[in-house]
Amino acid sequence: MRMRKKPNLVPRMERCSSVLIDEPAALRGRWLESFPEYSELHLELGCGKGRFTVETAGAESGVLLVAVERVADAMVVAMERACAAELHNVRFISGDARTLRDMFAPGEAARIYINFCDPWPRNRDAKRRLTSPEFLPIYRDVLRPGGEIHFKTDNQPLFEFSLRSFAKCGWTVSEVTRDLHADGPCGVMTDYEAKFYEQGVKINRCVAVYNGKDDEE
Repeated sequence: MRMRKKPNLVPRMERCSSVLIDEPAALRGRWLESFPEYSELHLELGCGKGRFTVETAGAESGVLLVAVERVADAMVVAMERACAAELHNVRFISGDARTLRDMFAPGEAARIYINFCDPWPRNRDAKRRLTSPEFLPIYRDVLRPGGEIHFKTDNQPLFEFSLRSFAKCGWTVSEVTRDLHADGPCGVMTDYEAKFYEQGVKINRCVAVYNGKDDEE
């Protein structure tokens, strides 16, 4: 669903400028040096309106959480939420997952969150899926050894595709579930996820760690 254009987007962004990183490339390799009060750097790809971002950052005060979002009309809502919560350990980047290597040095991040990304259901668009073999080498490069991808989706075909992609590209997958909230709410939810839960939609989740053994077949 296309995000509705937000009125007064520019002034709203300006009011939240304290949590926006305008030139992330300038911090490449220096994120934790520039924010020494935090012990780890976590990334979120596609934060949407920021419910997950804000609640996760609020629960992990020793971690710097950087959210990367392409859609400014969604990101401004997330930024406003972060500012309203008076969080100091969350920052936002207007950008694309394809450019992560330009913003983060090899091994700089400890974790990447990918929540409810676009499933791109047509086969011809498979390369656009954030869990495709097109993107996984990018994540491998910016994650430290043992770094994790935490992935959630309501889309069953995308989840099965993602499990195959992880295996093909040398990632070990754990904590696999196809009904995350079977026994009640589990973990921090996104806005979409909360709606899905109320509707009884099953949520898929897994954690992936690169094991250095790509399948070349």
